[in-house]
Amino acid sequence: MAAGLTGALALTACGGGGDGAKDGPTPSASPTATAGSGAATGAAPGASGKLQGSWITTAGGKIVALVVNGDQAGLFATGGSVCSGTAGTEAGMQMIHLTCTDGSKDRVSGMVDSVGAKTMKVTWSGKLGQETFTRAEGGRLPSGLPTGLKQ
Repeated sequence: MAAGLTGALALTACGGGGDGAKDGPTPSASPTATAGSGAATGAAPGASGKLQGSWITTAGGKIVALVVNGDQAGLFATGGSVCSGTAGTEAGMQMIHLTCTDGSKDRVSGMVDSVGAKTMKVTWSGKLGQETFTRAEGGRLPSGLPTGLKQ
């Protein structure tokens, strides 16, 4: 399971350079992802700045990977959740807006509370609340993740 997630991180790290011309085939071009997000639709490539990269957390015994590339964001959770959307600055705040293929509403809209070299805290609207993500470097899972995670 960890090898599969590591592979996903490696693939996302090799993705395009945030070129808006490549939006057609990517799931993040979904009208649902931008319909309620207001200013996120006008975010310029690279608007996510420090958010760039691959971030990992655990929730409910599952690994959750958040990948930000330019103004595009994707989230992958073991067990099947796949979400795509945008990341950028709105009204002076760093925001993430996602639409999930399984209909999950847990991580639809999130405000980045803090982001540093190794950790990022995001508060999601709704019942999920705040999550702390750890930066994944070089397509590798960060150390300190709990063992025995569910697939």
